Amino acid sequence: MHISNITIDVQLDKDKVPEQINWKASDSTADDIQRAKAIMVSFWDGADKSALRIDLWTKDMMVDEMADFFYQTFVTMADTYKRATGQKEMADDMKNFAKEFYNKFRAQQVKDNK
Repeated sequence: MHISNITIDVQLDKDKVPEQINWKASDSTADDIQRAKAIMVSFWDGADKSALRIDLWTKDMMVDEMADFFYQTFVTMADTYKRATGQKEMADDMKNFAKEFYNKFRAQQVKDNK
């Protein structure tokens, strides 16, 4: 059996706020440690029927970057849901929500900058 490892290192400031997130995957084609400004990791606990999550972002993550991150995460979640279940209509609904979310964010940004 082959085991693959993903290592995530989080550098915290004195108040335990993430300053830097680094990760590496043993089966990745990238040789170097990768940097990230945010991570979302979810685990499904089949016994408890609940999702366990780790959501972290660095203090230099900008609001517009967070909106982009969420938009792209929503879209990839929809793709994953479709592949896992074959339910195209539900996946399309999720993608439509992602577009609405992003458009509302952009409209709010324009309004706030006036």
